[in-house]
Amino acid sequence: MSELISNDPLHGKTLEFIVEYLVEHYGWEKLSTYIRIKCFTNDPTIQSSLKFLRKTPWARKKVEDLYIYTVKRKKFNH
Repeated sequence: MSELISNDPLHGKTLEFIVEYLVEHYGWEKLSTYIRIKCFTNDPTIQSSLKFLRKTPWARKKVEDLYIYTVKRKKFNH
């Protein structure tokens, strides 16, 4: 039987992985200019960001959208 391959770039990615990836790629300062939320601007940490994003669907969506954009852009640049 063949395995299904998902085209969803979020498939198998945890929110923690996504936030860590974005912080590593952009850094907190640049990330906070793309997504203007306090957990990225005021004394940011991975854990405080995860706590906020898990409770705030609109902010999580912005983070996921930025991750998808970043991964797709990176793919086309290589």
